[in-house]
Order: sequence, then C-alpha cells, then structure tokens
Amino acid sequence: MNTYIRYAGGAQFEAMVRGHRIVADQPVDNGGQDAGPTPPELLLASLGTCAGHYAVEYLRTRNLSTEGLSLHVFADKGAKPVHLSFFRVEVTIPDLSPKHREGLLRAVKACLIHNTLRMSPVVEIEVNVAHAGEDLVAAG
Repeated sequence: MNTYIRYAGGAQFEAMVRGHRIVADQPVDNGGQDAGPTPPELLLASLGTCAGHYAVEYLRTRNLSTEGLSLHVFADKGAKPVHLSFFRVEVTIPDLSPKHREGLLRAVKACLIHNTLRMSPVVEIEVNVAHAGEDLVAAG
C-alpha cells in the first residue's frame, strides 16, 4: 500500500492514491486557502470510513438494514509533541437489537485503522535530497 504526495503551493498538498486525487490544505486563518481538509481531518475521515466499512459488512452479512447508518468521529489535540491524543467514533443506526449492537461494536473495533492507531505502529521518516542525478539520503 502506498501513496504519492506532492507539494502544490501555499499550504496545499496533493495525494495521489490509485489514480484518485486528494487535496489537503489549511484553513485561511492558518495560512491556507481552505481548498481541502487538513491532514488530521483526513485521519479522522480515514478512521470513520474504515469503521463504517466494517459496520456495513457486519450488517450485510446478517441481512440487517444499513439504512440511516452514520458515523461521527471526534479527536482531541495533545501537546509535547503535538499529536491527537484521543479519538471517539460514534456509530448511529436507527434500529438494532442488543445482540447485534454488541456484534456491531466488535466488528467496528476490528477496523484496520482503529487497530493501527491502537498498536503504535513504527513510522520511519527518510529525507531524500537529489543533486544532479545522485540521491543523498538522511534517515531519522
């Protein structure tokens, strides 16, 4: 799995994912043009859509209605270093028995993004500098 990100000027970045273009930007009050969601907002969208996918799969395999399914994702910002310190995913479905409510909760908790955030993945950052045909790499 991978994506390519390019700087698009100002505070904008463009991500190319399997031929899809996603623009990330900052609000005007943070130096951007508000042309797209911020990177943390994209993370919330990723968590919510992943959780939604798992919810739909649970409901469909049991022939339960997906009508009215919605999710709302919240996050709180922490400091030192700046990070998102708390996530809350609220799943709303109009009608569900207690048995299926617990099953739906288990299914949503199996979401790939949820589990990734819980497991503190290794994030490796590498800076590549190209000079006239040669690549110099500084890793950290």
